[in-house]
Formats: sequence, C-alpha cells, structure tokens
Amino acid sequence: MTKPDAETAPRPKGLRDLPGRRRLGKRLLQSDLVQRAGSALIDWSLSAICRLNRDTGTSTDWESLLDGEWPVIFALWHGQHILVPYVAPRDRRFVSLVSRSADAEINARVIERAGFEVIRGSGGRDQGAASRKGGVKALVAMRSALKSGVNVVMIADISKGEVRQAGEGIVTLAKISGRPIVPVALTTSRRHVLEKTWDKTTINLPFGRRCLRLAPPIRVAADAGEQEIAEARARVTAELNRVTEEAARAVEARA
Repeated sequence: MTKPDAETAPRPKGLRDLPGRRRLGKRLLQSDLVQRAGSALIDWSLSAICRLNRDTGTSTDWESLLDGEWPVIFALWHGQHILVPYVAPRDRRFVSLVSRSADAEINARVIERAGFEVIRGSGGRDQGAASRKGGVKALVAMRSALKSGVNVVMIADISKGEVRQAGEGIVTLAKISGRPIVPVALTTSRRHVLEKTWDKTTINLPFGRRCLRLAPPIRVAADAGEQEIAEARARVTAELNRVTEEAARAVEARA
C-alpha cells in the first residue's frame, strides 16, 4: 500500500480548523463589545503611563511656540505618537486622521476617548479609485476642520511606506489650507521598541521621564510647485527627526 504524498495527505483536524478559528477571532476582535472594552482599557493604560512619567522640565511649551499660529497641522512619526493625545492642551480642539480599515477601529476609539476627534481617511497604500476618493474626502474634511479652528494631527510617513520620510499628503494639506505644519515628538526614558515592526513602534513604559519637543511652524505656499513640495517634505522630515532626537537625549540625560 502506497503512502499519500505531502500534498494529498489529510491534515490534522487542528490544522484544518485553523482558518476558521482565525476568522472567528477576527470577528470577535471587531465586535462592538470587544472594541469598547479594549479601547477603554488601552486609554486608561496610556493615560496612566503618561501621568507616571515626570516631565524633564525641558519640554516645549505649546502656547509660547504657537502664539498667533493656531490652528496648525501637527506632524508625527508612525509608531512614536501613542502618548501625544495625553499631553495636548485640553483647551484646544484636535482632530486626527485614522484609516478607514476595520482594523483601525479600536485606534479611532482610543483617540476619541483621549479627547481628540477623528476623521476617516483612505486605508493603507491601496491606489484604487475608492482609496483615492477616500483620501480626497479626508483632505477636504481636514481643511474644513482647520478653517473652523480645529487643529489637525497627522502621521507624516506613509503606512508600510518609507519609514521616517514625510509623505506628500501632509504637505498638500498645508498648501491648500494655508496652515503651518508643526513637527512633534514625545518620548519616555523607559520604553520598549518593537524592532521587527516596519516603523519600530515604541511602547512607552511608566516610572520614568518624558519629554515633548515641537519644531517651529513650517509653511507651504499656496502656489508651491513640485520642487517646493519636495523641499517642504524634506524639511518636515529633517525637523521631525531633529525633535525626536532632542526628546530622546533629554530623557536620557541625568536628572
């Protein structure tokens, strides 16, 4: 009697059920109950972590830097932005761009619990017509928010794109809105970096020091061409990297 080859041999029952279990797990994670409970827990944890890190005393003062500039477009790097909503001025309004994907729903709920409003943008890097349409709608919504005095918070680098390189979207928003871009970095002395993630996501930990750094506003002319857009992207990239490094040095310095 011949033995079945690897391709035709029946898989163990546990392996046959694996795809179904994954689908069930995904549905559970996307359920309203799990999303509400999960976002509440994450919000509580992040708020506590922020409070349990004392400021270095060298953080940038929002109001002093931005006197006469509000509202603005705040630029952050992917994976380095988690605690920012918890140090933002409570007397100012903020709206954050969040992907329209189902996986981003819990992120949106956490942001809303932290006090920010949410605008849904196009998901991922899909260049299809629906994604482009969603991106344009998000851009228009953010411009409208800025016109009404609400600050916009955007991740500058593109998801799964070139990490730590400002994309065109944030510069385009500055161009069509007339509002400046302000690079923002916040870090803590105790943190864990997920090295295998594309953006080196940083998990901030409690019982350390924290520092917030903001760069001076960056303006983009309404008639900016391709060269000016490229230069603005390079400047946003350089300034975000600079304040990120400054914040890291500040928390690592001896008290």
